[in-house]
Amino acid sequence: MPTTEERFSMALHNTARIWRQGIDRRLKDVGVGQAGWLAIANIAKSPEPLSQIELANRLGVEGPSVVSLVDRLVKAELAERVPSETDRRIKYVMLTPAGQALYAEVKTVADAYRKEMLAGIDKAVLAAAADLLEALQTKVEASL
Repeated sequence: MPTTEERFSMALHNTARIWRQGIDRRLKDVGVGQAGWLAIANIAKSPEPLSQIELANRLGVEGPSVVSLVDRLVKAELAERVPSETDRRIKYVMLTPAGQALYAEVKTVADAYRKEMLAGIDKAVLAAAADLLEALQTKVEASL
């Protein structure tokens, strides 16, 4: 019988994975897979331009993997690389108008999915779960 902590960690991992799969299935017709829409969403939500390394860190992938991903987004004309004005080694990843339009579509689908999946869950329970997950995220990030 798994401990409460083991149950929690398995539920956390499995729920995050299946949540992304659920959204990905609803986005199957937009022409971009999970890695692409996750990258587009991270770029769009960032208040500051993201370098390729910052994007890799947010996606939890290695630098070479994000270079390949950004190459595909650039080829699809969804993103562009913009050189830093202060450090020529840094390239920022910015969405093109087509990338911004795709993000709007992804956001609409993701918002509808979230509303559907969280319907009927007591707001206080949902807030407590969010508080727990945010605190855990902070603790894990501090340990890295």
